[in-house]
Amino acid sequence: MSPDFFTEAFQDDRLLWFLNRGTGVILLVLMTGSVCLGVLSTVRASSVFWPRFVTQQLHRNLSLLSVALLIAHAALAVIDEFVNIRWWDVLIPFLGEYEPLWLGLGTLSTDLVIVTVLTGLSRTRFRSRTWRAIHLTSYLGWAAGLVHGFGIGTDSRETWSVGISVACVGLVAGAIAVRLSTLGQEKQLERRSESRRPTGSGYEPAQSRRSRRRNR
Repeated sequence: MSPDFFTEAFQDDRLLWFLNRGTGVILLVLMTGSVCLGVLSTVRASSVFWPRFVTQQLHRNLSLLSVALLIAHAALAVIDEFVNIRWWDVLIPFLGEYEPLWLGLGTLSTDLVIVTVLTGLSRTRFRSRTWRAIHLTSYLGWAAGLVHGFGIGTDSRETWSVGISVACVGLVAGAIAVRLSTLGQEKQLERRSESRRPTGSGYEPAQSRRSRRRNR
């Protein structure tokens, strides 16, 4: 590949558009993977070949990578002068001049993802219920990002783009279905375990211990 190829590529006015659109598509895939791993990390079942901490670590790493790519994606949108997107439009939703609804959803997704990741990194500073409530907004951030890309992307109606979006929705729906299917089994096993344990004076059921920890 000759040096002239790179020179012409960087001089092409469409370069920023290609980079912006490309990072947006990759970002959707990364966020989908992060959401799926986040849902699956709450499943108590694990195996020797795939312990729970691996899922949790992958979820955390994908989340951090998503934030880095999200910052790059937002910066490219501001730098590209083809449309008027100001720097505060990527921080404050629904105030932009260009496609305020679709752009605002992208900004909302950005804010929610950043807040979720930052609170995830400082989980010990929050009460369990507060942290869980904040972390649940990641689903809203993912959905807002999905709709943002479909609404503002100039090639979002292309077959390949629709296929990626449908696949991402299917993966998240599948992860949620797996979690819901295991939730009932976990409660049944917990009730059986509690019924078999002696109820002495110094005994405290596991469910009570978890409830006490969550309310701290």
